[in-house]
Amino acid sequence: MNKITKPVFFIVLFVIAFFSLSQVFGITSQYGDIKTTYIKSADQIRWGIDIRGGVDVTFTPPEGFDATDSQMDSAKQVISQRLVTLGITDSECYVDYKNDRIIVRFPWKADEANFDPEKAVKELGETAMLTFREGHELDEYNKPAGITKDTVILEGKDVDNAAVAIDDENQYVVSLKLTDDGAKKFSEATGRLAGNGIISIWMDDTCISYPNVETQILNGQAQISGGFDVDGAKELADKINSGALPFKLETSNFSTISPTLGLGARDAMVLSGAIAFILVSIFMIAVYKLPGAVAVIALIGQIAGMIAATSGYFGFMPSVTLTVPGIAGIILSIGMGVDANVITSERIKEELHAGKTLDGAINAGYDRGFTAIFDGNITVIFVAVILMGAFGVPTNIFAKMLKWVFFMFGPSTEGSVYSLGFSLIVGIVLNFVMGVTASRLMLVSLSKFKCLRNPKLYGGAKKNV
Repeated sequence: MNKITKPVFFIVLFVIAFFSLSQVFGITSQYGDIKTTYIKSADQIRWGIDIRGGVDVTFTPPEGFDATDSQMDSAKQVISQRLVTLGITDSECYVDYKNDRIIVRFPWKADEANFDPEKAVKELGETAMLTFREGHELDEYNKPAGITKDTVILEGKDVDNAAVAIDDENQYVVSLKLTDDGAKKFSEATGRLAGNGIISIWMDDTCISYPNVETQILNGQAQISGGFDVDGAKELADKINSGALPFKLETSNFSTISPTLGLGARDAMVLSGAIAFILVSIFMIAVYKLPGAVAVIALIGQIAGMIAATSGYFGFMPSVTLTVPGIAGIILSIGMGVDANVITSERIKEELHAGKTLDGAINAGYDRGFTAIFDGNITVIFVAVILMGAFGVPTNIFAKMLKWVFFMFGPSTEGSVYSLGFSLIVGIVLNFVMGVTASRLMLVSLSKFKCLRNPKLYGGAKKNV
C-alpha cells in the first residue's frame, strides 16, 4: 500500500462520480428520430409485478387428466405465443412438470389504462388454432391474406406428432407425422406445390414458419428444415404439437396487483432508504470522521453499482426485474456495506490507541478487519444463492445447481424473492469492491497529505505519525 500516492483518491473519486452520474442519467445520442442508447439509465429499470402491477396466473389441465411433459411444453408454447400476440413481451412463463402447472406472470401493459387482465387470462387459456396454409401472403398487419387466407391445407387435428430429428446431412429438422386424413391432404398439396411453392404454418393469425415445398410427400411423414439448432427445432415442434392439445387449460390460481398500490410501496421504500442513507452518512462522519467520509463515498458507489446491475448498465449483464423485496435487498446490502466500514474504522481506532503510527494503523485496520467482513458477507452469499435457486425460474443457473434439493417442490411463482437474492449477491460483491478495496485506496491516499495526518481525524487521540 506504500505505492498508493496522493492522486489515487481523486482518481477513485472521479470514477465513482462518473459511474454514479452516468448510471442515473445514462448516455445516449440522437440522430433525427433515431435514439441510440450506449449506457442505460436508472429510469430504464424493469419494475416487478408487485411494483408496476400485473397478473399472476397458474394454468392446469382438467382434474384427473395426467398430462405428459411434451403436452405441457406444447401448452407453454401456446401461452408464450399468445402473450406476444397480446403485446405483452415482459413476461415469465414456465412449467412445473411435477404438479402439471403452467405458471405465468406478466405486468400491466405499458401506457394502457383499459387493459383487462381477466380477458387476457381467458385468451391465454383458450386452445390455439394451428393451420397449414398455401403460400405466404400477408396483409399490412402480418395476418394471412389472398390465397394464404383462403386455402387451409391442414389443421392441428391433422397432425399426429411433431418431433426433433436429424436429417442425412446431420442437421436438426422438425419431423412431422400426420394422421391418415392429414396425409391425403398433404400429399395433394405438396404434389401441387412441389418445386416452387410454400406451405406456411400459422398459430392463430401468427406465422411461425414458412418452409419451401421441395418434393411431394406421399406417406404422411414430412420434415421441416431451415438451419435449426436443437432449441429452435424443439420450439417449432412444441408449437406445432400445441395446435392439437388434447386438453383444455383451466385457471387454478389468479391474482392481480394494482399499479397504484405497487408504485406507492416502491416510493415509500425508496424514500425510507434515502432517509436511512442520510442518517447513516451523518453518523459515520460524526463518529469516524475521515474514514466515515470515505465510507460514505464508497457507499454511493455501491448503491450506484447495484442499480446499474439491475438496469442493464453493464453490457455483459442483462437487466433484471426489480421488486419490492429486491429494493429491500439493496437497503440490506447498504447496511452490510456500512457494517464493513464500521469494522474497519473501529480497527483503525484500536490500532491508533495501541500506539501504532497512522500508516501502520490504517493497514492493520483493513488487514485485520477483512476476516470478519469476509465471514459476514460470505454467509449472506450462501443465503442469496439459495433464494435464487429456490424461488427463481427453472432456467436460472442457481435453480439448476440446486435442482436436486428443491425438485420435490416444483417451480415457485415468487419471482419477487428471486429479486431479493439477486440484490443481495450483487450488493455483497460490490461491498468488497467499494467498501473494502475502493475505500482503502481513498483513505491511504488521503493519509499522504500532511494536513490530513492528524490521528484525531481517524479516531485516534494523539498525533503520532
